[in-house]
Amino acid sequence: MKTYSARPSDIQKKWVVIDADGVVLGRLASIISMRLRGKHLPTYTPHQDCGDNIIVINAEKVKLTGRKLDDKVFYWHTGFPGGIKGRTVGQLLDGNHPERVIVKAVERMITRGPLGRAQMKNLRVYAGADHPHTAQQPEVLDVAALNPKNKRSA
Repeated sequence: MKTYSARPSDIQKKWVVIDADGVVLGRLASIISMRLRGKHLPTYTPHQDCGDNIIVINAEKVKLTGRKLDDKVFYWHTGFPGGIKGRTVGQLLDGNHPERVIVKAVERMITRGPLGRAQMKNLRVYAGADHPHTAQQPEVLDVAALNPKNKRSA
């Protein structure tokens, strides 16, 4: 029996919309990264971009477990001496770009390299409930209903 390897002409990309309202961030990011890579498909090929196009709405309403809103800090360096800076996840979610929390969580689960960068271009995250991709007729994936642990009420 031969190993199946998908060609670019064999790949059928779907559009999927995910509502992040009340969903735990890490569980959401792992499901999104699996779908972006195409690992949920029986025709998964590691060296091809065979994943779906993912639209995430309500990114500002994502939940974190424990005390991560206050304790988890993202650091970066400006390049100048003593230029280390940091922001907590709570500050990022309350700021101007709350969608970046989901983007960075998914980005750190995707392989690093040209294929991973191409797969990340298939992810679109919006802070509110509206998105401009209704013409693609995306199907709804209810991540909260997949597992009871995926949803947080408070």
